Parts: sequence; structure tokens; C-alpha cells
Amino acid sequence: MMAARCSVPSKEAQLFQTFTGLQHLAETRRFKLAMTGSKMVIISNSSRRASTTMEKMKGLGFDPSLFVGAITSGELTHQYLQRRDDAWFAALGRSCIHMTWSDRGAISLEGLDLQVVEDVGEAEFVLVHGSEAMGTPSGTAIPMKLEDLEKTLEHCSAKRIPMVVANPDFVTVEARALRVMPGTLAAKYEKLGGEVKWMGKPDKIIYEAAMAMADVDVSDSIAVGDSLHHDIKGANAAGIQSAFITGGIHANELGLVGFGEAADLSSVQALASKYDAYPSY
Repeated sequence: MMAARCSVPSKEAQLFQTFTGLQHLAETRRFKLAMTGSKMVIISNSSRRASTTMEKMKGLGFDPSLFVGAITSGELTHQYLQRRDDAWFAALGRSCIHMTWSDRGAISLEGLDLQVVEDVGEAEFVLVHGSEAMGTPSGTAIPMKLEDLEKTLEHCSAKRIPMVVANPDFVTVEARALRVMPGTLAAKYEKLGGEVKWMGKPDKIIYEAAMAMADVDVSDSIAVGDSLHHDIKGANAAGIQSAFITGGIHANELGLVGFGEAADLSSVQALASKYDAYPSY
């Protein structure tokens, strides 16, 4: 999430202010930030469209009117593939290997004028929305193990075709367990020598889109998230302040076992140094 009205500290300042609990964010079920007139934008590495993310917020009990809107990596990917006004995307071609979801629901490519192929020899690029299945020309998805998808990537890298990853996250937290996400496939592809276009955090592209949506400047923004590599490092790259949620994907690394448990400041500082990502709070 990104919100407005904060200043940017020196990057060298690696001591963090701390706060614990949702009481600092909520009051009578409304966000204090929204009540002060600050603009809030949801920034997500979800491979789905922004409208889906806003609907999900409703299901979680949030009032969508509190937010200016949402920017997802899936939305950015869709827009760039549709518009083709960026030179890199204009050169991609139309035929692609499509890695998507199965249990979570395959991602639709409707409106993008793309041809999904199953033969790497016919592909001009790789499009990665998920890490569970391989898309087919008919629009269905064939469930595949991660290692089988990685074998396909080996063939793609040998052909030297580029990849677009519509969800740069490496893992996500589900019921306190970590689940592999598309960013893991993208990192594997880079190790194989493949070219990857990362369409979300930590690339500043998604922060710039969020600030444009909120019509705010870098100096008036703060990013909030639980991933040092994605949320905090991305905020550092975009030059904005950040607040690190310690009870997310790094909870185990910080020795946290219970919901709402406070992290030790020295442990947070050590972990920040490990990831070279420095939160303001």
C-alpha cells in the first residue's frame, strides 16, 4: 500500500522508528489516514487485474471508497501488452508460452491479441502470471509441477526469448506457510541467462504508476509492506519512505510465532542489512 503526506529521510539513516498493532491505523473501523485526507493506493504484485484486487478488498471488510484505487503488476502487464507504446513491449511479438494458475484460477488474456502456444519453438516470449499450470491455445490451463515449468524455461532460455513476469513475488504467506510465486520462476530464468521484464515491486515502475494515480510527489508518499526485497527495496528505489510490517513473510526469520508479536529492533536491522533494504519505520 502507498499513502501520501510523508517526507523522505536520508538513505544512510538505518535506525527505525517502531509501532505495533492496527490501533495506529484504524479508529472505529476507518483508517486515520483516510480521515485526514491522505490518499491511499493499493500496490500489489498480484498477477490479476486491479478491479479484482478492489473486489477482494471488499471481501476482507475494507471500504473501497477509502482508496483512490489499486495498481497491480497484472494490471500494468495488461496495459503494456495492450498499448504496445513502449519500445520493449512493441518488439515482443504475439505468440507466447503462458505460465498461469490452476487452483487459483487461470488468468484471462482476452483483449491482448496474443497467441498462446505450447511448443517453445513457436514462442516469441514467455508470459508468467502463475506458477501452477501451463496455458493452452484454447484458454484452459494444464496443472504442472514447478520443476516441469522450470524445464520448459530451460528450453525457452536456450532459444533466448524474453520473459514478462506479471507477479514478481518469490513467495506468499498462506495460513502461516510460504507458497512459491511467479517471481521464483523469473529469478530462475535470469540465472539461466534469460531476459526478464519485472512488472511490479521492487521495480519503481509500479510506484510511479501509483503516484500518478494519486497525483502526489515522491516527497509526499510512504509505502507500507511486509517484504523487504519487494516492498521496502522498491520504496528505496522509488525514493519514498516506507513502513515494514514484520509479521508477514519475514516472521520466521525474525523469530515471530504469534500474530501481532513485536519484532526485536536489532533483528529487524540485521535483516534489513541482509536484504539491503532499509525501512523508515
